[in-house]
Amino acid sequence: MEIKTKDYTLEYDRDTQTVTCSGAFRLNLVEEYAPIVDLLNEVADSSPNTVTLDLRKLEFLNSSGINIVSKFVIKVRQQKNIQIAIKGSKQIPWQKKSLKNLQRLMPSLQLEFE
Repeated sequence: MEIKTKDYTLEYDRDTQTVTCSGAFRLNLVEEYAPIVDLLNEVADSSPNTVTLDLRKLEFLNSSGINIVSKFVIKVRQQKNIQIAIKGSKQIPWQKKSLKNLQRLMPSLQLEFE
């Protein structure tokens, strides 16, 4: 599964159970995030043992995007049989602060910064 636009790319690799996001999520309305939400929901509904959300190349994520990622983490937490890992970059300033907050939603979430 893949979504490509001029601003961002979102890919899901079923073999590695990894969702990779790159570019910038600068969408204005929650409705504009619908394809991203659909992809993330499809990943969660497939009930993998573990899912990795690789955000190391995601340079910008606005508040609507943070809301979408938070809802994905909550959905995974509610399923109880899926472990989630999030990979972030130390070089991208928003990630360190914002991604740590996701651990409040799901304390077992594994957060790695490179």
